[in-house]
Amino acid sequence: MYVHVPSAWLASFLYFSLAISCVFYLVWKHPLADLVSSSIAPIGALFSALTLVTGSLWGKPMWGTWWVWDARLTSMLVLFFFYLGYILLSNAFERKIDGSKTASVLAIVGLINLPIVKFSVDWWHTLHQPASIIKIGGPSIDDKMLLPLILMVIALSFFSLYMIILNVKTKLIQKKCEALLLKSNLEEISKTG
Repeated sequence: MYVHVPSAWLASFLYFSLAISCVFYLVWKHPLADLVSSSIAPIGALFSALTLVTGSLWGKPMWGTWWVWDARLTSMLVLFFFYLGYILLSNAFERKIDGSKTASVLAIVGLINLPIVKFSVDWWHTLHQPASIIKIGGPSIDDKMLLPLILMVIALSFFSLYMIILNVKTKLIQKKCEALLLKSNLEEISKTG
């Protein structure tokens, strides 16, 4: 629970952040938004995969099976596929800009899945337990369990933010190196030509 729930929340929040960043990229053509999007995607994919794995580990003793085509589980799997689709599309084209645009459109379309992930246990009768923390009337979980859960959410949030910033910084350094190499090659060509 202390890894599964924060991972699920972060997978959803990071996907929302990914889609917003993609909107910035498509509308304002800001290259930093594309870097942020491509830095968020692997971290979000990691958290959605972690959600699926920890859910399966919990599901086996509780439900007697590793997987059921439950609405919450299936919508989380679809979220994971949207993350993978974004990553694959952004790297599928020879020109980076073509991949970024196509992947950004996919990420925005994938926003439709977020309410399904959140409200699937309310809309359909599922094996997955209903919301017990963020719900009308307040949490129905004991404070002794709620506090460590909130601490894990905070810790994993800071971890994901750190990893995203590290990814963005690495990609900026890589772009700077590529620009310097291109400049060096152009100077070499102009000297010899």
